[in-house]
Amino acid sequence: MISSTGVRHDSMRARNLAVVLGELHRGGPLTRAALAELTGLTKTTVSTLVADLLESGVAVESGAVRDGERGRPGVAVSLSGHRVATLGLEINVDYLAVCVVDLTRAVRLRRTLPVDNRNSRPDDTLRRLRELADAATSEAERSGLRIAGAALAVPGPVQDGLLCNAPHLGWRDVRVSDLLDLPLAVENEANLAALGELWFGSAEPDFLYVSGEIGIGAGLVVDGSVFRGTHGLAGELGHVVVTPDGPACRCGGRGCLEVYAGQDALLGGAASMADLVALLEAGDRTALAGCAEAGRALGLALTSAVHLLDPGMIVLGGVYAPLFPWLEGDVRATLSARLGQMRRVPPPLAVSETGADAAVLGAAGLVIQQIIADPARAPRLWSEPSSGPSSGPSSGPR
Repeated sequence: MISSTGVRHDSMRARNLAVVLGELHRGGPLTRAALAELTGLTKTTVSTLVADLLESGVAVESGAVRDGERGRPGVAVSLSGHRVATLGLEINVDYLAVCVVDLTRAVRLRRTLPVDNRNSRPDDTLRRLRELADAATSEAERSGLRIAGAALAVPGPVQDGLLCNAPHLGWRDVRVSDLLDLPLAVENEANLAALGELWFGSAEPDFLYVSGEIGIGAGLVVDGSVFRGTHGLAGELGHVVVTPDGPACRCGGRGCLEVYAGQDALLGGAASMADLVALLEAGDRTALAGCAEAGRALGLALTSAVHLLDPGMIVLGGVYAPLFPWLEGDVRATLSARLGQMRRVPPPLAVSETGADAAVLGAAGLVIQQIIADPARAPRLWSEPSSGPSSGPSSGPR
């Protein structure tokens, strides 16, 4: 066991910063006296750490509050949304997206660029994404915000920063962060969408998020954290087989869920999702039949997921959010019929509250969580505002 005397001063300081910031994140606004009581740190230490957080723009002082009935009023401290923000990025098959979110999780900016990325060159797609990121960063800085970090959602499994396979993009084994020239975390779109729903929606801490796009992914949240599997490759729900002798799938198999319930299958002859919704609202028989088939296939795949994972709730997101009124009945009926044979009650089925923004919000939220957990490792918090997210780091907190 390592004694406390062996811990370097800067490591201890970084840990204490995270402890104080974590309390502000969970329960702010709080006075310095309340922070000292909650953290077990001395009032002097807390005051010094709070001064650093105020100077960096991570925290802000508000009005005086009373600590208990007899205590003298103290100045409350809370997270600040005025100076520090994070950048969420997303590459999807038919669009690029960016958002800026401040530390209070207020969305300050969203931008989406419709573009066909199927079988695209990584260099070309990433150049467009960088241009979108630069424009968003400049706009954020003009409003007084400093971008402290970025994360990127990609439509495929990620292992140690490597996008292993994104068949709809035509990409395999692409180290996106190297090509983008931007320091950032890279994560699977469905995982980040699940976290986006957790942090920006109203989902419970245990649920299965289903991301309906051209491909279909899933993110399993357990006790507020995403389960990624041993190699970070969990969640490929789109390639669960629902009909063994069904149509060929892009993955090389047959009868995968994606063939029946992916965006392309759902659209049928409709030009866009908005057109499909209009057809459904008008009672178009072909559109209704396509949604019914997709709902039954989705119900079959989710039956297997429930047997295997026992989630507390299932949340349907992506293109399933606007189609939820027409999918819900067949999904519920299939789940009830299949699980009822085993005398199991289906988990609650809900529609995503974050919709198409789930993944890009989750990306920005991921950086916020990283800052809260270890503010000393976000060097831009401790330096003057930079001209963009790729500027060099400073030496860290004093």
